[in-house]
Amino acid sequence: MTDFFETQNIFTPLAEQLRPKTTEEVVGQDHLLGPGKPLHIAFKSGKPHSMILWGPPGTGKTTLAKLMALKFDANFIALSAVLSGVKDIRDAIELAQIRCNNRTDTLFYL
Repeated sequence: MTDFFETQNIFTPLAEQLRPKTTEEVVGQDHLLGPGKPLHIAFKSGKPHSMILWGPPGTGKTTLAKLMALKFDANFIALSAVLSGVKDIRDAIELAQIRCNNRTDTLFYL
């Protein structure tokens, strides 16, 4: 029998461990993910579009952005408006430019 703690990554925050891994696991956000809605269409068609995800903490913005990056085989760069400064933004832009020069994929910023 394996030990519970051997199978869990104790360094990954619980919120990250519990984050939905598919759109089917997302609770709520029916106005975006319901049939015929913008993100549902994007996921089904495989064609992402520009958007700004805005709302209070804990509403699923990061989860949706990560799911989109995964679905569309894109890089994901997380930036917090509260915690990130100008240097962080410049670093993210530089990384994005390097990645774009090396690959022709989609980039997601948060």
